[in-house]
Amino acid sequence: MTASGISETAVEAFVARERQRFLEQNPQSVALAERARHSLYAGVPMHWMADWSTPCPLFVERAKGARFYDVDGHAYLDFCLGDTGSMFGHSPEPIAKAITEQASNGLTSMLPGEDAVVCGELLAARFGLPFWQVTATATDSNRYVLRWARAITQRKTLLVFDGCYHGSVDDVMVRCRDGATQPRAGLIGQAYDLTQYSRSIPFNDVEALEAALAQGDVAALLCEPAMTNIGMVLPAPGFMQQCRELTRRYGSLLIIDETHTISTDIGGCTRLWNLDPDFFVVGKPIAGGVPCGIFGCSAAMAEAMLKARQQASEESHGHGHSGMGTTLSANALAMHCMRANLEQVMTQAAYDHMLPLAGRLATGLRRLIEKHQLKWSVTELGARCEFQFCAAPPKTGAEAEAAFHDSLQMALHLYLINRGILITPFHNMTLCCPDTCAEDVDRLIATLDQALGELLAMPAARE
Repeated sequence: MTASGISETAVEAFVARERQRFLEQNPQSVALAERARHSLYAGVPMHWMADWSTPCPLFVERAKGARFYDVDGHAYLDFCLGDTGSMFGHSPEPIAKAITEQASNGLTSMLPGEDAVVCGELLAARFGLPFWQVTATATDSNRYVLRWARAITQRKTLLVFDGCYHGSVDDVMVRCRDGATQPRAGLIGQAYDLTQYSRSIPFNDVEALEAALAQGDVAALLCEPAMTNIGMVLPAPGFMQQCRELTRRYGSLLIIDETHTISTDIGGCTRLWNLDPDFFVVGKPIAGGVPCGIFGCSAAMAEAMLKARQQASEESHGHGHSGMGTTLSANALAMHCMRANLEQVMTQAAYDHMLPLAGRLATGLRRLIEKHQLKWSVTELGARCEFQFCAAPPKTGAEAEAAFHDSLQMALHLYLINRGILITPFHNMTLCCPDTCAEDVDRLIATLDQALGELLAMPAARE
């Protein structure tokens, strides 16, 4: 029996029909896919783009606000929003203006401008950490912060939660299986044993957390305040506060990655829940869709970082390299866009619009699940929500993963795409942006209602 309660036979028949519909109504995407496979690996410029539910990639022509348009002329409501990269909508006017302004004033010079100073001040005021650095991606931010943590603590082990996602940092590619840390399945080209210096434990498990930290070798706990990439998993009441308390007790640092959870509040969960991290990371949406990542640190960490640099300089006799930074990090275009985003786009008014819409969507999904008598649940976090194929919201990554029914998820996504709606791939997460409206939310709910009605009407659909 599948976790969802819906038979695989019904899903197969349902998706076969939807695949054919996609191919018939998207001839230009089909033609571009055929053309692309001769020059692009997997027919796409980044291989994840081939992992959607469609029988071939859907090629986008343009995007604006909460909508995008494909090469066949179809319009789509976008509840994926570049998997958070366009969290505040596609091409917000202030970002488009900032790109135009900077385009003729230099894109990168490896030198700072006034925008950098303003961004540092705005970030400190918003998130409560006094010092900031700018990177190209959140992956880079996590990678560099981990280096700092190991240098500061003189410890090597990284602690993460099972099912975590922190970009493509090698050290986080581990899972917890039967209480033991193992390399994440499917890794390609991994040359060394990740379990030597990485440890994975279940989310929301205080006993496992303390046991891992008590070994005295953990440089840092790197975590999202709520898990968002294995299916959403919210922290139990007080769990994040215990993360802070226990890391301090055992001499480990706390790194909070809010690349996805920044949709919760203008100051993230960090300010909303008073998490008080040593380091704080955000990527994707911070510059309004222009590639950029940031990390902030406390005053104590800034002082410790200075000492670590001085020590490294002495040991290398003034020569060497920190192993952090790229030439395009903090480039002029990204800094100008980040400033515009922080000042004009990523505002309290934006959150005041987004959050109630996500609540409306979550309520509609719960009613839909009840109507169709499904043993599913809905998890909410700020501007995003997710329906999951389990009766109660999962408490750990393992529970979330156990509820997966990949073929059903992809079938429902394809049905929505065929009717002009996009939600986040790989699981069933949605995100509302400042351009999303109540009618958009209602249309998503109505279309999913239609999908479930048709699917459940198939022979032997319910197991």
